[in-house]
Amino acid sequence: MSRRVVVTGMGAITPIGLSVSEFWQSVKDEKIGFGEITHFDASEYKCHLAAEVKNFDGKNYMDAKTAKRMELFCQYAVAAAKEAIEDAGLVMENEDPYRVGCAIGSGVGSLQAIEREHAKLLEKGPGRVGPLFVPMMISNMAAGNVSIQFGLKGKSLNVVTACATGTNTIGEAFRAVQYGEADVMVAGGTEGCITPVGIAGFTSLTALSSESDPAKCSLPFDKNRSGFVMGEGAAIVVLEELEHAKARGAKIYAEVAGYGCSSDAYHITSPAEDGEGAAKAMLNAVADAGIAPEDVSYINAHGTATHHNDLFETRAIKLAFGEHANEMKINSTKSMVGHLLGAAGAIEFVACAKEIEEGYIHATVGYTTPDEELDLDYCKEAVQTEVPYALSNSLGFGGHNASLLLKKYR
Repeated sequence: MSRRVVVTGMGAITPIGLSVSEFWQSVKDEKIGFGEITHFDASEYKCHLAAEVKNFDGKNYMDAKTAKRMELFCQYAVAAAKEAIEDAGLVMENEDPYRVGCAIGSGVGSLQAIEREHAKLLEKGPGRVGPLFVPMMISNMAAGNVSIQFGLKGKSLNVVTACATGTNTIGEAFRAVQYGEADVMVAGGTEGCITPVGIAGFTSLTALSSESDPAKCSLPFDKNRSGFVMGEGAAIVVLEELEHAKARGAKIYAEVAGYGCSSDAYHITSPAEDGEGAAKAMLNAVADAGIAPEDVSYINAHGTATHHNDLFETRAIKLAFGEHANEMKINSTKSMVGHLLGAAGAIEFVACAKEIEEGYIHATVGYTTPDEELDLDYCKEAVQTEVPYALSNSLGFGGHNASLLLKKYR
């Protein structure tokens, strides 16, 4: 039997704020998180800008010894999960821990650990590679560490679908609650790979913007877009079965109504040019919610600011929604925080929940110049309006398409 699932807690560590309230205020202030890379010396690189998390210290969220045994992507996840669990008022002593699960993904895991230990291997030999290298590097350790920190003994998952990771983890957590595998799931995505090999690899792929002006480096849907900007951070949400949430008097941000996926089965990095795969994921989410496509008036797009993504996603939206696409509001949170890779879909899910809660659709910051085929309403300015439904899209390398549909809780 299908059960209703609601969002009762949210946490975020982002380039524009170290909490959901800070992040959301920055979004409304149209603040951008872009600047010169400081995590390493990038002077020899074509790409100099990234969206780094500022002033983060893992010891503010856990004891120093625990923090030392976690790589950055895990620290971000634990910090965001702590905020989400506290925000939800979830007291684990009052819960059956085997009914509270965890689904947290990372697209990459720790490139820092790989770089550091590989250097040791080359310089000092195999005997000097650290004993904790593997458990600190592997991408499932975000879910592992969060479950250990907070005593979550239910279903524990790490979904890795590149840039669709955050959306897929929340979607799979939604299914787990919807069909009774858990009453509560702590879900989301995390990433921390602004490192020499990370930046070099994405630059060689010609995916990153080499723009030197922070105000012009991430321009989703704009004619002058030049690639994405690497971001980092984490976003975690608490998903809960409706009656369970009501029984403990939890605050409800929004209801998760639908989840849809597909594969382009086309190319390892480029989305399908006709947008058919992404369109199918959107329509699957709409059908899962039991509503008509015309009921959806707003999409938080994947919107990476690469030439291919923005063009093919626009085609996908038109294919899915037909004439109705011209009446929809479409924005990209990446215009402010950059591309958080495995955490992107999760932070965009948080943005959607806040937009529904406040009746506010944020601007695609920096968008000024329309492109020929990109002729939809990409929210040059923020809009104060009722948001009954919000559709959030994520498209990942490998052809992974995922969409989540949130709705205003009634």
